[in-house]
Amino acid sequence: MRKLVLVKSAPEIFLKGLNRNKFEKKLKDNIKKVLDETKYEFVVDQGRWFIYSEEIEEVVDKVRKVFGISEVCIVTEVEASMEAIKSQAVEEIKEAGQVTFKVETNRANKNFPRNSMDISREVGAYILKNVPGLTVKVNKPQFTVNVEIRDNAYVYSKRIKAVGGLPYGMNGSTMLMLSGGIDSPVAGYMMARRGVELHCVYYHSHPYTSERAKEKVKQLAAILSDFTGSVKLYVVPFTDIQMSIIDKCREDELTIIMRRFMMRIACALADKLKINSVTTGESIGQVASQTMEGLIVSTDVADRPVFRPLIAMDKVDIMDISRNIGTYETSILPYEDCCTIFVPKHPKTKPALDMMRKAESVLDTDRLVEEAINNMEIYEL
Repeated sequence: MRKLVLVKSAPEIFLKGLNRNKFEKKLKDNIKKVLDETKYEFVVDQGRWFIYSEEIEEVVDKVRKVFGISEVCIVTEVEASMEAIKSQAVEEIKEAGQVTFKVETNRANKNFPRNSMDISREVGAYILKNVPGLTVKVNKPQFTVNVEIRDNAYVYSKRIKAVGGLPYGMNGSTMLMLSGGIDSPVAGYMMARRGVELHCVYYHSHPYTSERAKEKVKQLAAILSDFTGSVKLYVVPFTDIQMSIIDKCREDELTIIMRRFMMRIACALADKLKINSVTTGESIGQVASQTMEGLIVSTDVADRPVFRPLIAMDKVDIMDISRNIGTYETSILPYEDCCTIFVPKHPKTKPALDMMRKAESVLDTDRLVEEAINNMEIYEL
């Protein structure tokens, strides 16, 4: 008898047909990667994945953050006999107190002499006889004892929700425009959850933005790396670009032209690194540059798909996800980024594309973009 971690992959993976093996192989590789410094044994029993380790809580904490896993359960492996199953079921529920309960059985081993309904009925009766104060309730019980019958039997009640999604790295790559705010880390998390490999670019306006602002973004990238294994952060100097725009363009056009430069840099960097797409944390109507017209104008300079996973979400929903993934407290630290230090009093909210193209034609666009990329810093987190 030993404790194991049962790993349940996301149901979506089972719908991949002939590609299912590729998704499962990638998922298993990602699990092994996060457990690289942990002593463990990978156990497969009739298609179910289990992990044995003396550091079981550490395994649970790491594996539940692996994209493509819907749930992890701490299970007790016992002999595939009714006596062993019933005995362990009593141990599972003994400390629960006066609760309603039910028993659920999954009998994958069809050679086992009883079917799932009979197993659940017999185990439930044994629990009622040996643990006082319990009541059976089939619908919405307070406590569920789970039994799985395979080559061995597994009994458990502790289930931990995992992040779900698809295995990280299965669906191409993206360059996330990562600011120090709430939205962009959530956008990156949502793309990574769909199996997209994450790279991050941050625009730093020294000396107008402090080193603390840069460290804040590095912390956000590090939090995202808890889910992805690692993240590269490209810190691009943005001061010369902003000064050029302020010097040669109208004040109300500053934000939109700045966003066009950010998009150009993200795309140029993505092209250099063979990254498939760009992702932003924009949500339509949230700020002046995120009107429909503003988004059209900024996307005009993109040479690859631009994903905006938060586009139809409101701020409360975004904040809730931010709290759940652990980025919120870092995002609200009061260190300004380059998007907030030169905000015009009355920014254009409905810019016309032809007018913006004309307005920025006075700038040496290619040189400014090239110099910014040539002087960037790279961090692996």
